[in-house]
Amino acid sequence: MSEKIIVYPISANPPSWGHADIMMRAATHFEKIIWVAATNPQKSYMFTLEERLEMMRAYVDYYKLKNVEICSHAGTIARFAEEKGATFLLRGLRNSSDYQMELELSVGNRGINKELETICLFAKPHFATISSTLIRELAQLNERIDQYVMPSIAKKILHKLHGDKAIT
Repeated sequence: MSEKIIVYPISANPPSWGHADIMMRAATHFEKIIWVAATNPQKSYMFTLEERLEMMRAYVDYYKLKNVEICSHAGTIARFAEEKGATFLLRGLRNSSDYQMELELSVGNRGINKELETICLFAKPHFATISSTLIRELAQLNERIDQYVMPSIAKKILHKLHGDKAIT
């Protein structure tokens, strides 16, 4: 029997407690999670790929997960999953808008790879309103963001944006 591998792509701009919670919950059900900092050519990123991967690693270390691999990818996730031997994609759902978008992505991914299943986990209620956009906007205004991201990550984000003038 082959190993159950699931790929969890996120934009990670920045990764939040909500992203990490979905990843951690899936890690209890799959032998291997490949958590991917996906690059979408339609988006601009505040953080470098290296910064995004470093933030994701902090969550994996926090949860002490041994079955999570972190990597990046810039092409189609369906092809990436195929290359990694994964037959599942993981997506988090916060609301009905997420559902519609994920449904469309699932159909597109199945058009590329008929064997690829998309599994969605609902965000916990206290994470349902968190978005990377909200986090970036608050950080740009030099507001506290440590309820949305790990405190060490919040400090790095605020320092990157505001240097010594960052709130602590």
